[in-house]
Amino acid sequence: MAAGVTHRERTARRILGAFRLLIAALELTALVGNYEYVQGFRLFATANFFGYFTVQSAMIAVVVLVFAGVLALTRDRDPAWLGTLRTMVTVYVLVSGVVFAVIVVQASTISYRVDVPWSDVLLHFVVPGLALVAWVADSVIGVNPRVSWATSWWVLIFPSIWLVGTLWRGAEVGWYPYFFLDETQVGGYLGVALYCAIVLVIFLAITTALVALNRRLVTLAERRRSTRAERADDAEERSAQLESVGA
Repeated sequence: MAAGVTHRERTARRILGAFRLLIAALELTALVGNYEYVQGFRLFATANFFGYFTVQSAMIAVVVLVFAGVLALTRDRDPAWLGTLRTMVTVYVLVSGVVFAVIVVQASTISYRVDVPWSDVLLHFVVPGLALVAWVADSVIGVNPRVSWATSWWVLIFPSIWLVGTLWRGAEVGWYPYFFLDETQVGGYLGVALYCAIVLVIFLAITTALVALNRRLVTLAERRRSTRAERADDAEERSAQLESVGA
């Protein structure tokens, strides 16, 4: 067992580990349900389904959450790199939810109906919310290393690779997973560039906010731990003084 981790903190990590596994199970259920749902569409194509950023980030989230869940159940601390990876994955699912919500709202303004089945509700709203709760809970427990500020830049690697690949494939097959990637729907390539820049800023903003929150919460946890240690030392000192007086 790692030094400095109390029984309460260890128990909290075990509960968090189970919670991470639950979120992974819900994410996997949502992916399967969504795949079955879209199979009902006449123009359904498996390659297109797996082309969505939401689907790819959800698959990554399942793997990371399962690994992190098992680690929380069996070890007292996560390695520093896992904190960075968990933050990135949390940002990915959050941004997926934000983008989906914007698409639904925009569709309603032009009287275009966008169905939101239970699988999409799980995938875009429930799981991102639970993932954020799990991420915050980990920071509150505060036994893991602080998340590095460099995470704000690491988080852009996967979306950038996905964007380049998606734009290349879209030009080849004439299909884009999101309207703002299709130049014919947003007034040309300048419109595509503007939308992509906005989304990347959202990635940066959410990541920076999470990193700042993590570092603040970990600092508070360390202060609580230090206060408990000081109180324990004071109690031990008083006990020793009473024993010396009694002797």
